[in-house]
Amino acid sequence: MWFVSLLVLIFILGIIILVHEFGHFIWAKTFKVHIYEFSIGMGPIIFTHKGKDKIDYNIRAIPIGGFVSMAGEVYEDNDKIDKKSFMCNKPWWQRLIILVAGVVNNFIMALLLLFLSALIWGATISLPEVKDVLADSPMANAGIVAGDKITAINGRKVSNWDTAQILLIMESKDNEYTFAIEHTNGKTEDITVIPEISEDENGLETKTFGVYITTEEVDGFLPSLKYAFAKFGSIVHSMALTIEGLFTGKISLQALSGPVGMYEVVDQSIGYGISYMLYLVAFLSINVGFINILPFPAFDGGRVLFLIIEKIKGSPVNSKVENICHMIGFVLLIILMIYITIQDVFRFF
Repeated sequence: MWFVSLLVLIFILGIIILVHEFGHFIWAKTFKVHIYEFSIGMGPIIFTHKGKDKIDYNIRAIPIGGFVSMAGEVYEDNDKIDKKSFMCNKPWWQRLIILVAGVVNNFIMALLLLFLSALIWGATISLPEVKDVLADSPMANAGIVAGDKITAINGRKVSNWDTAQILLIMESKDNEYTFAIEHTNGKTEDITVIPEISEDENGLETKTFGVYITTEEVDGFLPSLKYAFAKFGSIVHSMALTIEGLFTGKISLQALSGPVGMYEVVDQSIGYGISYMLYLVAFLSINVGFINILPFPAFDGGRVLFLIIEKIKGSPVNSKVENICHMIGFVLLIILMIYITIQDVFRFF
């Protein structure tokens, strides 16, 4: 069974990466940028095909990542190529479109999957409204009852349960969480809750609040379309909060997962049906798009940042400086990936 789960994970990652890289690829071809290679995966080449367009289409051994190798991504790098074909010599707006196209493709793919899944099988929305509370739980002892609406947590507005979950994962001073509650009679008040904390054998903390959340079923064309955009927005917002939490120290690196953690999720999800798998692909596609657009060197967002700096200063950033920044960023990402993978392995086994 583990082998099937591994193949499913590789297939999912392959599709997401293919969609992302195709965005860069098709716009680079549209703007007549010379392309050396279109690769899915990293590491040694296990399959290659040279197309009629003289581009090398490769599949590489490690099924993580992928890339489109274009001439002149930072500076003119080949004397045999027409200067007009270098990406660095293309108009600013064309380079911007090429760089963001991968992220846009991932987001479009996620929206389509969320919409189709909801339209065909229906979907469930978790609302920040209390359906029930466990007896003698932190929420019950604080005075929160069924029907109460959670409008904010620790001063941050809450419009969906995705956002609420991230805010509840974040560390809070003295382990106190202030809930802005709207009661069924319309009155509002702030209630402080101190969750119960337990640790597993790996030292990973779990906070228990003791609350069941109200859910709402989605069915039909327009509700499914609305659900797709609403869910997309809530996932992106949750990811932004997660990045904020990591930088402020309110979320531990232990909360992150790498390839091993993704395998575990896929392994558990296979039995849930096609609709759940489509949701998982959409979620991971949004992840890939969101991470890539962050203004960090080696990401698409990092390259966009250099483009914006170029636009502001009126001239390109020194190519050596940009390359060094991207190299440092890449090394830091590899170190982080190794750390997270080791953490996942210890957690998994």
